Amino acid sequence: MRHYTQLTREQRYQISALLDNNLTQTEIAKTLGVHKSTISRELKRNTGKRGYRPKQAHEFTEERIKQRSKNRFIEPIWGVVNLFIKIDWSPEQISKRLAKLGILKVSQERIYQHIFADKLQGGSLYKHLRCQKKYKRRLGGKDRRGQIVNRVSIDLRPDLVNTKERAGDWELDTIIGKNHKQAAVTIVDRKMKITLTKKVDHKDAESVKNAIIELLTPFASVGLVHTLTADNGKEFAEHQAIAKALNCDFYFADPYASWQRGLNENTNGLIRQYCPKGSCFKHLDDEHFEFIM
Repeated sequence: MRHYTQLTREQRYQISALLDNNLTQTEIAKTLGVHKSTISRELKRNTGKRGYRPKQAHEFTEERIKQRSKNRFIEPIWGVVNLFIKIDWSPEQISKRLAKLGILKVSQERIYQHIFADKLQGGSLYKHLRCQKKYKRRLGGKDRRGQIVNRVSIDLRPDLVNTKERAGDWELDTIIGKNHKQAAVTIVDRKMKITLTKKVDHKDAESVKNAIIELLTPFASVGLVHTLTADNGKEFAEHQAIAKALNCDFYFADPYASWQRGLNENTNGLIRQYCPKGSCFKHLDDEHFEFIM
């Protein structure tokens, strides 16, 4: 049986006065007409180094009630979020859809936290995330990732890029077709969320360089290309030529750190819904990728 009663501000001041007069918890409970467990819980929760302070105790309680109310409001929303996750929507898609529907504003970072909290409790929501790559170091030879000539580390990239407050900071990647014969270059602006794609017949550095310059030249002409960030794939070996042509700075993420280009990785995951791994790009053109986006 539940005996706890919510105390009023006046009752808390009464408790303080009765404690000063050395009354026991049982005597205080009898005086206030509440169960002794109510007094016990009140003192346990709200007694600090300076003793029991009624004003502070009441403020703390009000804040806890406020937070509980907020959590009760959010709780049903997680059921909706879980449904979206189970049909393989990305946290970014879910966040935008909830905001558009006017249900609640939940950031994609908060949704990721929800997914991984579920995983720690033995849940399976994480299995619906697109990027679950498990990287293994190469055995029997050197790992040559990160050995691009004159590469500039992401550690040297201006902090302003991380804030996503400026348009013109782009993330680069490639999506590979069947048997590595064709590829698509994907470019995403961190602030504007604009996505550019172009198919290349070969995933060599020259083809990728030409595609990037072609896609970004219109933006560079109006001052909207400041930085480019890519992974350590050899297809970006012509980074110096790209940076010179677009008058920008080119940076490389750390090896095995796809989260440093999270927006681009997520975009590629969206594209993969329509072009699964192993798909042949031979009969696809730029218009097909534009339609997807």
